[in-house]
Amino acid sequence: MRVSVIGCGHLGIPHAAAMAELGHEVIGVDVDQAKIDRLNAGECPIYEIGLPELLARHTASGRLRFTTDIREAADFAELHFIGVGTPIDADGRSYDTAQVYGAIRQLAPHFDRPCTIVGKSTVTVGTTSQVTALAQGLAPAGEAVDVVWNPEFLREGHAVQDTLRPDRLIAGVTTAEGEKTIRAVYAPILDAGVPLFVTDPQTAELAKGAANTFLGLKISYINAVADMCEAAGGDVSQIVEILGVDPRIGSGGMKPGIGYGGGCLPKDIRAFTASARQLGADQAATLLRAAEKINETRTDVAMDLITRALGDRPLEGSRATVWGAAFKPGTNDVRESPALALAHALQQAGCTVAVHDPQAVATAMARNPELEYTDDLAASLDGADLVVLATEWPEYGQAAPGALVDRPANPLLVDCRTTIDPEPWRAAGWTVHQLGRPGK
Repeated sequence: MRVSVIGCGHLGIPHAAAMAELGHEVIGVDVDQAKIDRLNAGECPIYEIGLPELLARHTASGRLRFTTDIREAADFAELHFIGVGTPIDADGRSYDTAQVYGAIRQLAPHFDRPCTIVGKSTVTVGTTSQVTALAQGLAPAGEAVDVVWNPEFLREGHAVQDTLRPDRLIAGVTTAEGEKTIRAVYAPILDAGVPLFVTDPQTAELAKGAANTFLGLKISYINAVADMCEAAGGDVSQIVEILGVDPRIGSGGMKPGIGYGGGCLPKDIRAFTASARQLGADQAATLLRAAEKINETRTDVAMDLITRALGDRPLEGSRATVWGAAFKPGTNDVRESPALALAHALQQAGCTVAVHDPQAVATAMARNPELEYTDDLAASLDGADLVVLATEWPEYGQAAPGALVDRPANPLLVDCRTTIDPEPWRAAGWTVHQLGRPGK
């Protein structure tokens, strides 16, 4: 099948490469010429596990190419994935869907034959019907233009895997032809046994927000429990294990730390909360807002732990090394990164802050140039009074404390992601404090 992917960002690039991997001929569209040039050269402007190799393979084969010319995509493809950004609006509570409607306004006038628009961007309920009316009104083909909403459930850091081997697919359709097209484009995935949920568009639109919001609730819940453990001297890691074996709950997504970030969870929970209020579901909105408030306080909780861990040593004038800049491991995305929020809070408290990250130094430096950065893990400890683990990259859990112990004068590690096994570090002379776990 010939497909286009409109929007080449954290969603569009992995999706375009994955569609080529499935055997389709793919054209990606973006307004940034420099980005398009890099992509056509097989260079990936974002980091996702396995994505650079996939991109290079399919741009070299000719199955995948990129352009800034949206008419070229309209003429080429029979199915058009919309993967443009929907950032949070100026009100801070709803999606800014300007790019979605902008893409439709540019594409639809070139549709002179039947085709299918497949929305993947996260949107407010009711968007599909509005997009359908706009596209069919602008397109010479009129009602022969079908619109399906097919929300993505990608975990950043696992976008390639989650596109090629998702745990489920959802298609919000209004016609039998729309369902047929979705089954055709995803045929290899469906043949592998992945379930397809065929729904009406509004159910598909709500499903994405509901899934991300539930994950946010789990994260906020276990962070609230971690705070209780801090106060009582309990061990949140053991509570996670105890809850995780309950089949009604499970341990997935229940990782205590300094909160969620990135380009999806924060905005999806804000927008889903706003939708609940707009729909008159006030009690649901109150519950969801409580989860947001817990997440918003996680930097303060971490700062309190760091202050207590330092004891008599003052925070002001200290030199802190923050391990982690990306909002989660496996990606170089730093949007709404709790790690960078914590690094900024340390700096505001008078610390000199150096940040290390295995992949996200360049993207973090562009957003927070006031901080110091290094991509050398051992060198990141030079002159440090304390080390703060803020993103749970495996490199930090695998770091050998014996090889690093002579760098800080009085080695102190504050693990804000309950990621490491503290005993080898303590045996090597480090003082270790972890959120929600007894310190020594």
